[in-house]
Amino acid sequence: MLDDLNSEDRLRLMKFICSFAWADLHIQDSERHFVRSMVARLGLSEEEAQQVESWLELPPKAEELDPQEIPLSHRQLFVDAARAMVMADGEVERGELENLALFDMLVRG
Repeated sequence: MLDDLNSEDRLRLMKFICSFAWADLHIQDSERHFVRSMVARLGLSEEEAQQVESWLELPPKAEELDPQEIPLSHRQLFVDAARAMVMADGEVERGELENLALFDMLVRG
């Protein structure tokens, strides 16, 4: 299913994934590893990979994260990727679960 994403949607996915990595205000090594493995799986360009790295240094701005901009056909993929990000460090906090539930609700409309 990742192969079905165009370049814009691949970057959009990574922006959401990085925002979930920042949910507890700290990026764990396991979360960095998850993000970087997704960059490789998506086959992002060097420029796109650098953009993702910048989101690991400073979180994406909230106003740049509109779940309604996610194409309908990819919404489940985005939710699944966000869930995987939340679980990447092996520690799921209540706030992360709440953010994930809210994201799921917003994506499904």
